Amino acid sequence: MPAYIVLINLTDQGIRTIKDDPNRVSQAERIAQQVGVRIVTEWWTMGPYDAVMVAEAPDDETMNRFLLGAGRQGNIRTTTLRAFTKDEISNILKALA
Repeated sequence: MPAYIVLINLTDQGIRTIKDDPNRVSQAERIAQQVGVRIVTEWWTMGPYDAVMVAEAPDDETMNRFLLGAGRQGNIRTTTLRAFTKDEISNILKALA
């Protein structure tokens, strides 16, 4: 299943309600499971991003739909990176001309 690294920044609304963040993540995990996304892990971080999530989804569309739904709540903005395993990148590289 494709893997994704999601870099998360809290919005002004998200930082004002930061104490609710653990509950929001629990709710996001339930919603993710319902739509076919698996949240592998999430860390709250220091630095330019407030949190980092690793997730798996059957395809880009499913992952995008999940993140757009999360973003609509107004608490986060995300930057998403599609991650490739060693085997996946090896297959991609084999196909290079």
